[in-house]
Amino acid sequence: MHPGQVDLTPAAAHALATAQFPQWRDLPITPVASGGTVNALYRLGDDIVLRLPLNPVTDPAPLIAEQHHARRIQPHVPVQVPEPLALGGPGEGYAGYWTAYRWIPGTLPHDDVAPADLAAFVTALHAIDTEGRTWAAGQGRGGPLHDHDEWVRHSLARSTHLTDTTRLAAIWQACLAVPAHAGPDVWIHGDLMPGNLLVRDGRLAAVIDVGTGTAGDPAADYMPAWNLFTAGQASEYRSALQATDDAWERGRGWALLQAIGALWYYEHTNRSMFATARRTLDAILSE
Repeated sequence: MHPGQVDLTPAAAHALATAQFPQWRDLPITPVASGGTVNALYRLGDDIVLRLPLNPVTDPAPLIAEQHHARRIQPHVPVQVPEPLALGGPGEGYAGYWTAYRWIPGTLPHDDVAPADLAAFVTALHAIDTEGRTWAAGQGRGGPLHDHDEWVRHSLARSTHLTDTTRLAAIWQACLAVPAHAGPDVWIHGDLMPGNLLVRDGRLAAVIDVGTGTAGDPAADYMPAWNLFTAGQASEYRSALQATDDAWERGRGWALLQAIGALWYYEHTNRSMFATARRTLDAILSE
């Protein structure tokens, strides 16, 4: 998917992990099929999942921050988030840092996530004290939509053979026209894609890939209204979140931004991301 990507065999991943954590030596390893774009996943035994960045990171700080943020939010949200178990370092065949988390059982959602369940998670996340943190340039989603205008227009130009880019350009312009988020900034997930949700026994069981901790525009977490839910479910989600008209329009902008960038980039390399991007854009165009 990416230039410079490293793909380890299960045997190499097992050797890397057990050289640093010998207590895992007797656990079998299985690659985990995933539509994710950042990490290769390997299940170790029944209870551990290894996450190895596809592009190895030589600074452990982001992975440490990711684990700290998971610990920070878990006591405050109504579903599971990843439980950190270990931080691994460079080893034979792999030049970067990596992480281990507790395996969370569940399946990816289709149309079986109750909007109220996801809204409860988002509401609880947004209510956690940010201790004065605010969005800062370079943190990705959660700041002004205008910061991403150049990328969206580049992606629209790359996607003319894939979707109605003329209409999407007009919708994007409408999203830019609404007032920017005026605060206060809240903790946001920022990447509420179907692949980052797990369902168990018909209910939302976990939200994964919680990130390193970004405070910003709560509308960045409204994306499931377009990338996951039906129109009726999206209305329920909006009602549960008590989203204002301006915030909802910014949410549509965040969904469009994510999807149009993924549509052309993953057209030939990640069918799951491509399909989700197409679904998202179709939902935006159908409104």
